[in-house]
Amino acid sequence: MAEKKRKNTEHSDQAGEQSQELIQKVVSIKRVAKVIKGGRHFSFNALTIVGDGKGNVGYGFGKANEVADSIKKSFKSAQKNMVTIYLSETTVPHQIIGRFGAAKVLLKPASAGTGVIAGGPVRAICEACGIKDVLTKSLGSNNPINMTKAMFKALTTMKPYLLQQGRKYEIK
Repeated sequence: MAEKKRKNTEHSDQAGEQSQELIQKVVSIKRVAKVIKGGRHFSFNALTIVGDGKGNVGYGFGKANEVADSIKKSFKSAQKNMVTIYLSETTVPHQIIGRFGAAKVLLKPASAGTGVIAGGPVRAICEACGIKDVLTKSLGSNNPINMTKAMFKALTTMKPYLLQQGRKYEIK
């Protein structure tokens, strides 16, 4: 009996270590209503960000009848949709504007010690992917979903720092 308990605790410790490796942030939770014949049917939407703090980050969107279920679905979706971004030490390599719909997100590199000057979903994404120093500005829409998609568009179209200087850069 004691052996089973040890195995279970070892297994839970390993699962805990894996979950500690990823930074998980809930950006928004919305209650939505569908009007049906008998009245209103309520469900929940959740937008979450998952990252490892080393340049890998993803976002997910989940829908369910309960808040906890929608968050679980969105975390699974975020882990499936992780992308790798280029970083220049603790900041972004160059200035870039990401656009999605009416949302625009401006990212500027910052010197060490500046911190993350951002708000809402942009801050969550920066912290999850490991950007420590950056200046950002949200232009246009403040819809969290569109801002998240604009931010990811900016991060995925960013070029490596060595390419900016005109040097040869080989991706292995």
